[in-house]
Amino acid sequence: MKKWLLLTLLFTLLALRPAAADVLVLVHGYLGTAQSWAEAGTLGRLAKRGYRLVGVLGYGAQGVLYQPMSRAKTDKPVYAVDLPSQAPIVIQADWLAAQLREIRKLQPDEPINLVAHSAGGVVARMTLVRHGALGVRQLITIATPHFGTGRAVQALEATDNRGMFGFVKSWLVRRATGNELYATVKQSQGLLFDLLPPAPGNLLFWLNQQRHPDIKYTSIMRIGTFYMPGDQVVPPLSQDLNRVPALAGKVKTYSMAEGHLLTPQDGDLIGNLLATASEGAKDGKP
Repeated sequence: MKKWLLLTLLFTLLALRPAAADVLVLVHGYLGTAQSWAEAGTLGRLAKRGYRLVGVLGYGAQGVLYQPMSRAKTDKPVYAVDLPSQAPIVIQADWLAAQLREIRKLQPDEPINLVAHSAGGVVARMTLVRHGALGVRQLITIATPHFGTGRAVQALEATDNRGMFGFVKSWLVRRATGNELYATVKQSQGLLFDLLPPAPGNLLFWLNQQRHPDIKYTSIMRIGTFYMPGDQVVPPLSQDLNRVPALAGKVKTYSMAEGHLLTPQDGDLIGNLLATASEGAKDGKP
């Protein structure tokens, strides 16, 4: 009799225990900010599914900076991060790791869904490889150059002013692109080197061989159609995380007939993927 009473009490307590929050962390890409998700309409679509932006995490001389956006309680909190997007991948990854540790303090023992756009997906992977899972349950990358992009090659070649006539080349490129864009590319050279297609000795070659944490991985790829050219920045094959040797056969992939930039439809797909993950967690599935 006592045994049945104890079991009844246990099940009652479990039923009364609040469900774990469905924490979502958004990582922007090159030249993006935490606002990129709202500006693209992605965050608005997520809001229709109950996801609420509760905070933005940045960086500064004193470390991670946290700006609360809402004090209302929600079981679907969203955090957006600001990263030094022109810095090399390793620097951005270390900042993201510090921001994820801060989020874990705000959402203790609750799994994190990490969603990253473009170069932010490479940053997210480097974070996981260098620092471990950090409470992340799954990583979703959108239009990420897992195998680099020819645009990085073009940008580095265009701003390579070595040689006898380098000053002439510099003048011609500045005239064609404008001083501001030229300066931006020059300041981003460390990052652009990190986004070169894999070759022995560079970052993506090394990263794609490294052991990744045993979490769920998903890659969303932008493809073209007869009416739409698709992603003109990162080739679709480069976006396929399942082709990475360290993760081969472990990644779910989805294709969208969109360009490189974020769209409202990304919010719908992210919402669907998170809902599926939540149902799987309830059923005890990975």
